[in-house]
Amino acid sequence: MVRLENGRHLRAKLHQISASGGVLHMEKPIDEGIPIEVIFHLCTTTVRSRARALFPLWATQGYLQPFEFQNLGERERDQLQADLDSLLQASAATVVPWDTPSTTPPSN
Repeated sequence: MVRLENGRHLRAKLHQISASGGVLHMEKPIDEGIPIEVIFHLCTTTVRSRARALFPLWATQGYLQPFEFQNLGERERDQLQADLDSLLQASAATVVPWDTPSTTPPSN
């Protein structure tokens, strides 16, 4: 969810996230530099922080709207980073290394 200064709410999908900001997928872009509030849930973290909209990029269906956090507290940033690390570790555990021998017998 994105809340504008005038109180209007916009729905957006979280496309990328880091402890310093992220990228939203939106139907219509927000002008660069506009202060916004981003609100989202990730694992055990609920983030509600002021952010600054960065220059939007056109995507095939809508826009990619980068943003950077403006006042994410240290505790919230640490929790967000811990959740991101946990997601990456869980994702890495399901990936098969490229040099792992195949279990499929060779075809003749």
